Order: sequence, then structure tokens, then C-alpha cells
Amino acid sequence: MLAVLSPGQGSQKPGFLTPWLDLPGAEARLRWWSALAGVDLVHLGTVADADEIKDTARTQPLLVAAALLAAEHLPVYDVPLVAGHSVGELGAAALAGVLPAEAAITLAGVRGREMAAACALEPTGMAAVLGGDPDEVLAAIEAHGLHAANRNGAGQIVAAGALDALDKLAAEPPSRARITRLKVAGAFHTPYMAPAEAALAGVAAGITPTDPRRVLLSNLDGAAVNHGREMVQRLVRQVTAPVRWDLCMRTLADLGVTAVLELPPAGTLAGLVKRELKSTGVPEIVTLNTPDDLPAARELIARHSGLRGHEPVIQFRVVVAPAAGTFEPAADLAEGADLRTGQVIGHVATRQGPVEVTAHDSGLLTEWLAHHDDPVAPGQPLARIGGQV
Repeated sequence: MLAVLSPGQGSQKPGFLTPWLDLPGAEARLRWWSALAGVDLVHLGTVADADEIKDTARTQPLLVAAALLAAEHLPVYDVPLVAGHSVGELGAAALAGVLPAEAAITLAGVRGREMAAACALEPTGMAAVLGGDPDEVLAAIEAHGLHAANRNGAGQIVAAGALDALDKLAAEPPSRARITRLKVAGAFHTPYMAPAEAALAGVAAGITPTDPRRVLLSNLDGAAVNHGREMVQRLVRQVTAPVRWDLCMRTLADLGVTAVLELPPAGTLAGLVKRELKSTGVPEIVTLNTPDDLPAARELIARHSGLRGHEPVIQFRVVVAPAAGTFEPAADLAEGADLRTGQVIGHVATRQGPVEVTAHDSGLLTEWLAHHDDPVAPGQPLARIGGQV
């Protein structure tokens, strides 16, 4: 299985979009998206310096635009799974078919402006806590009145909150941990961003999303999200909620991902995946940074989507939990069974009673991803369905 990843804030580099403007229609596309985002994406992606593109109001739409611009030159219809980090979730949601590209760009512009405005309300910041025991790091962050805003795996947790509290954490770091202050405008993914969340919710309410056409993971809990409206709600909530990229990577491992393609500006997420999944088997990784990388990216998609010349293409779809509870698969269904659309394949036992789990597509029950009495969260993958097309 192939996963396409869309990076988040901090991955941008001066001039990283310059080579992409040589492609037909790319500059016109960016100028159209600039009108939607309220920033000059062509200028920001080509001649702007590092200080200009680290401005939250500019960075967020720039990153979403870069990912979607590159994806237009890929066979995305063959991609089975997408995920994004922080604002990168907007790009991932567009690639999954939940949002039109224009809606994702517009929301990124609103999100960036409103988060920048929230940062100006009081002095806050973020710091990466590298190494140490995770439980001790989290306890220290809480003890200083800070928030664990990002849990990126690979021994990295990001603390966020008041500047004086960050100073105290740096002066008293957890055992075997080091603190690196991040050059950001404020405490993203914490309650300090509540005004930005409210503003984004007001705009997002006017969008009519569709359900994902491929597996779409959420930063909220690493689960696959099956309904478009729920994903939009999660995208809004993520402004104040921690980014659990560690759980997204755990899901990549659980689903048996064999290859990862990171969209531009690529490198950060690929590095996290490489370090985090080394114990379970590092997937094949391609970082897409310039048009020169497109042939390798297309070849990776072809090999890991099941394409083999004129042989049948095997597409996998994931059935996810509709509610929290314990999973009970249908007693008469074994791996390899033929399923029809709408067939009940089990239920989730909740406090309010059983909730049926149905197959959204026909095909073979390729693999159970959850088993009898397993606790499950909403959106958690339960079974994989495969079929030839």
C-alpha cells in the first residue's frame, strides 16, 4: 500500500516553487489560487526570503498550494491512502476528494490569517523536546502549565504555551532531553488558538464536502475518516487540538504501508517515517521536491498501487468503525469471503447499543484489521476490502 503525505508548517524553503513554474499552466494556477488565499503565492514560492515565508498567514496557503500543484502532475486516482501534517491535512483532504482544491486553498488562507491574529493576542511560543522518556516529558510539560501541541514520534514532542513557562521548561528539562525553541509566532494547536478555530468554523460551515474516495487519516487520533462532514469538523477542531502524527504513523504501520511519497516541500515527514518505522520495516520513500522527481514519483505509485502493465489493478478500501466501543465481526465471515455493497460485516458494541458496520463497496474481505472484542475508536480501520478493476 502506498501513502501520499502532505507536509505542514516549517517545511518551507525559499524559492522551492521556482522550478514548478516552468510547467505549463502552473503559474496561472497559482495566480488563481492567490486570489482565493489572499496572498501572492507566486512571489512567496519563488523570490520571498525565509523571514517572509515563515509568516503564518503566508506559509499555510503556500504549503497547501505547493502540495496540490505537484499532485496535479501525478496519477492520484491510483493512490490508496493520504495524510497531512497540521495544515497539510487540508491538502490531504483535497487529494482524498473531500474538498475541491479551491476550498482547501481558501480555508488555508483563512486558517493562516486567523492563527496569526490569535498569536498576536498574547506572547506565546513553542519548543521541541527531543529525547527523554515520553511519559516524563509529558509530565514536565503539564507541570509547567504548557500543552503538548505536537507528538511527532521519533522522540519528538512539541511543547507550547506562555513564553515564561517555556523558559522554565528549558531551564529544567526532563532527564535525557534537550529543548530547542522553535521560530514560530505562537502556541499553535492549543487553546490559545480558540479565536482562530471559531473563525475557521464560520467559513467551513459554508462548504459541502463529499466522502473520501481513498483512506484519509486524521491528525486528531490517527484514524481513517470515512465521512466528509466529519473530516471538515476535524480540520476545524485541529486548530486547537494536538497534532498526533505519531498515531498517524502507527496507522501507516498497521495498514502495512510499503511506500511513502511526500509532496513538496518534501523531507520532514519522510524523515519522521523513516526513523519511527525502522523497527517494523521502513517503507520505500520518494521525496518530491522538483519536477525532476516526477518520474520517480509516478513509478512508485505504479508499483505500489497494483499496476503491472495490463494486469488487473487491485484496489483496497478500508471499512472503519462508525462509533467508539468494542468490535464484534460477523461470525460467518472469514478472510477471502465475497462481500456486497451494504452487507453487514459486524457491529460495534457501544453504551447506547450495537451499531452495525457495513461494507461500502463490493469485493473480497482481504484482511480483518480488528478482531473480536477489540476496543475501537470512531474512524479506526476494521477491515480491508480488495477488488479488481
